[in-house]
Amino acid sequence: MAVAGCGTHQAMVLDRSGATVAVANVLTSVEWTRVLDGVSTAQATINPDGDCCGRLGRISTWRSRLVIFRDGQYVWDGPITGITWSLGEVEIRAQDALAWLGDRVPHENKAFTNADLSEIAEWLIEDGYRPDDPGHTVEVVGKAGVSGSRSYSAGIGQTLDHLGQLAEAGIDYTAIGSKILLLPETHLVPVGRLSDTDLPDGLEVSEDGTGLATRWIVAGSEGSGVIGTAGGIDPYYGLHERYVEQTEITDQASADQAAGARQRASGTVPVVIDTQQVTISPEAAVNVPSLVPGWCLDVTSASTCRTVRQRLKITGLRVAETGGNDNNPGSESVQVQVAASGAETP
Repeated sequence: MAVAGCGTHQAMVLDRSGATVAVANVLTSVEWTRVLDGVSTAQATINPDGDCCGRLGRISTWRSRLVIFRDGQYVWDGPITGITWSLGEVEIRAQDALAWLGDRVPHENKAFTNADLSEIAEWLIEDGYRPDDPGHTVEVVGKAGVSGSRSYSAGIGQTLDHLGQLAEAGIDYTAIGSKILLLPETHLVPVGRLSDTDLPDGLEVSEDGTGLATRWIVAGSEGSGVIGTAGGIDPYYGLHERYVEQTEITDQASADQAAGARQRASGTVPVVIDTQQVTISPEAAVNVPSLVPGWCLDVTSASTCRTVRQRLKITGLRVAETGGNDNNPGSESVQVQVAASGAETP
């Protein structure tokens, strides 16, 4: 049975060409995250030794990549977006491969009619990288099961924003290294379980009522004039309405499906469980590299007044390790965030 364990990290800096620029022989701290439907970040602090200082002086934002391993297993990779050189120390900040799409726009006019959202999302990603690919792959874990008609114009809108609009209509995405995963929001495959014994210092269960919407109105492109609606007065919560414009939607069916997807995701008040600053026990029945947003954990907790016994979707992960010093040994902490969406709520 897999357990979380106490991991040790290694890091290196690679050039855009793939050549090794520097290896972090003295890694004093490292942190990497994963996030659902967004761009994750990482940070590494290195004490230069030998000729490493000269090598680290040659790294450059967007030209260089930070690559992180946990116990020798590749867990994070992405372009460096910030560097601070100081006396005896270099701090590197990076974002995952999706960050490139935040700096890209559609490169051709493209229209989809009744296409699965995974097909549209895959085209957006491939088109975004096509003119200048730093190295990526796309894996469609499963079809969205939601179809729609969308139209994109060359040079209009950021690719990552377009991808985010699709994520609000029925598909999820996340980056693991240089691979971008597309999966349906109904993906409920578990990768482990957590109970109160795995979180000896407790956890926090919260509801965010601001995320509730029982009725959605989605307006399509101005030329189509379509307006989709879904939901209405909830017998428990009452009426909470939201309106949004999605100008890439071109027909009524797509507007209705987009409204339906949003209503399913927000029709109940989201329950979020966060381990906050509490590390998961090394004996927890999870494999840390397998904690991928979009997959699920079976969570059982009675440590708060809100009892939870539910399969919940992983929405975020934070792993950090400090190298410590003579007086304070280093340690690893693993925090995970899970949430109930419309797909997980019984």
